[in-house]
Amino acid sequence: MKTISKLLVISLVLLLMVLSTGCVTTTKTAGEQGQDIISAEKAMELLNEDGVVLVDAQKSSDYKKGHLKGAINISRGDIVVLGPFPNMLVPKEKIEKVLGKSGITNDTMVVIYDNNSNMDSARLWWTLKVYGHEKMKVVSGGLQALLQAGAQQVTEVPEVTPVKYTAGDKNTELIATLEDVKKQVDDPDENVVLLDTRSQAEYDNGTIPSSILIDFHNNNYKDGTYRSIQDIHIIYREAGIDPDKTVIMFCKTSIRAAQTFLALHNAGYRKLKLYDGAWIEWSSDTSLPVQLPSKNKVEANFQDAS
Repeated sequence: MKTISKLLVISLVLLLMVLSTGCVTTTKTAGEQGQDIISAEKAMELLNEDGVVLVDAQKSSDYKKGHLKGAINISRGDIVVLGPFPNMLVPKEKIEKVLGKSGITNDTMVVIYDNNSNMDSARLWWTLKVYGHEKMKVVSGGLQALLQAGAQQVTEVPEVTPVKYTAGDKNTELIATLEDVKKQVDDPDENVVLLDTRSQAEYDNGTIPSSILIDFHNNNYKDGTYRSIQDIHIIYREAGIDPDKTVIMFCKTSIRAAQTFLALHNAGYRKLKLYDGAWIEWSSDTSLPVQLPSKNKVEANFQDAS
């Protein structure tokens, strides 16, 4: 065979790693793997334990139509603010109020699911992580996976006893600012990657210069569950993104990007930052450059119509 694709080579290397060490990643910067995402079956087992709260991250209207028995609703609207740009991180005080009224304490194990390609559950997971909550899991495949595993869907809303929740200070290490992104564009660091998690069409219509495109949908199998850790490593290493690099990711408002953040974190990546202002913030400033991959050039900024 004259040519072996990079993907096949990486697959073989990772397979050898698994067989020889039982672990996909061997770099020193990689963290623990498989600690954030769980299967529907594992989630149902976990719900039988004390100190566990099941959180439905669907829109409130969808939650009212049907949710898992015992699940409380924390929707996207509860954890984002609309200024200065859409879907930005809520302040600490709001998170304390939302979690407290949901019966969640600092010691609660939070199990999260959604019905939206793992996006909203991942965004809630990221938000809680920013404010210091570590005991949480996201259910791979969300509501449909849980129903297929035998979970019961109801419309009754459970009674909740409010508690006091004390959030930590915002962990800015998990967040990229406009200045962080501008610095990478103006003075590129080979150890930093700008990752666009939007669609090919959005990317072609304009992106932040030097960004690599990996559509967040690539993190999922066709059934809506997250891909395996090994598959995630193959996809991102193929694009030159390994755990030693700092990854600054974004989408239109960084909801989709949070899903990618979780996929990478679960795979052992730790140098991760979510650009919370995202494409909306970047494209709203006409002084900033926009790369048009379809034309292979950088032009003056324009407003994203999508």
